[in-house]
Amino acid sequence: MSTRLNWLRAAVLGANDGVTSTAGLVVGVAGAAGSRATILAAGVAGMLAGSLSMAAGEYVSVSSQRDSERAALDTERQELAEDPEAELDELAQLLEGRGLSPELARDAAVQLTERDALRAHARVELGLEPDQLANPWHAAVASFASFTVGALLPLLAIVLPPADLRLSVTVVAVLCALALCGWVSARLGAAPVGRAVLRNAAGGALAMTATYAVGTLLDAGGV
Repeated sequence: MSTRLNWLRAAVLGANDGVTSTAGLVVGVAGAAGSRATILAAGVAGMLAGSLSMAAGEYVSVSSQRDSERAALDTERQELAEDPEAELDELAQLLEGRGLSPELARDAAVQLTERDALRAHARVELGLEPDQLANPWHAAVASFASFTVGALLPLLAIVLPPADLRLSVTVVAVLCALALCGWVSARLGAAPVGRAVLRNAAGGALAMTATYAVGTLLDAGGV
């Protein structure tokens, strides 16, 4: 359940990034009096660039984490092969540190070692599941998909309505989406909902205001 919640939280954050960054981009282009085709091209390019960047970043990050986990398991495997008695004592001490009596900790350590010594040490000492290490490809695909889904909302909101409504529709749609992302992330993290919603919506509003102002200034300057 904890792993699933972490993945869901990461997906929500990826969607949130997609909404915010793409909204800032297309609103900035709209502020520069860009045509519908220009806004669409900029939005699609930004969406793909952001999605691929998120996917590559997650792949590299999770690959590094997986390499570290494998190295820790290899070290533990070697220590078990070289000095099993010392490892048994260490496991018993770890279990005792978690609240078991010395006698019960020793018995539990013996039973866990007989069943699967590496798995026991991985769980108790390293906090790992040997058969459930982080998968970098899963992380990359999830990040790519969540960012893309988030980015589609402001992109569609600004290219589908009439020109005189595109900004207002986009702002409302983006703020609602960011409020929803803030609410979901707060619920997943058992944090105050109101603060998360306000913070998320305010960040998106600031991003759109800043990029729109820059686009307007560039248009006024004839750039």
